[in-house]
Amino acid sequence: MGTAHNEAPEGAIAKTVLMSGDPLRAKYIAETYLEAPVQFNSVRNMLGFTGQYKGIPVSVMGSGMGMPSIGIYSYELYKFYGVKNIIRIGSAGAYCDALDVLDIVLVESAWSESTFALAQAGVHGDIQYPSAALNAHIQTAAKLLGQKLAACRVHSSDVFYHEPQVGSYEKFYKEHQCACVEMESFALFHNAKILGKQAACLLTISDSFVNHRELSAKERETSFDGMMRIALEATRLCG
Repeated sequence: MGTAHNEAPEGAIAKTVLMSGDPLRAKYIAETYLEAPVQFNSVRNMLGFTGQYKGIPVSVMGSGMGMPSIGIYSYELYKFYGVKNIIRIGSAGAYCDALDVLDIVLVESAWSESTFALAQAGVHGDIQYPSAALNAHIQTAAKLLGQKLAACRVHSSDVFYHEPQVGSYEKFYKEHQCACVEMESFALFHNAKILGKQAACLLTISDSFVNHRELSAKERETSFDGMMRIALEATRLCG
């Protein structure tokens, strides 16, 4: 078995997958938290690993940046590898002063200007939702760990660098109630919905449009341990 983007043989990927945008973050998680991790993918350097967390099989894999990239990898995991649950673990930029660097966000809904859902399946609408059951597992895991979560709507953007005439972050916050921004969850939630699977998104605030604080690239790779632990504990509740 295999696809153009994933060389994993049948049975090499667990039913629950944690997906980070950065494949090096996936490698860090596997080497830091998983028992006996085995690499199952290196195609295009989109690294993927399967191991055990407290006796539960779990996989971690990079998704790349943007909706087309996570759209490919998540679709293949759901459709061809029998994956049931994907928890995206990524970084986000804060649009409001209620969020600051290193705060952990559980996405309740994703608003986007993207045409991903329309192009992929003829689905209209600019909001996609995560799986309620998976979000509930994440909330339970956070409570067990004593970790605080901020639940909010995210701007899932097609564009990293907006031109000035498009509007500032204040516009997305005021007009669409988006508390922060990332680039993948809208497509992930859509794929899960049309394929009858489950998806959720946990984010760590890596920079703020409001106070201009930001983490370095290295810090983004290795300092999101609170979010990682919540996601890993949630895998134990997925069944």
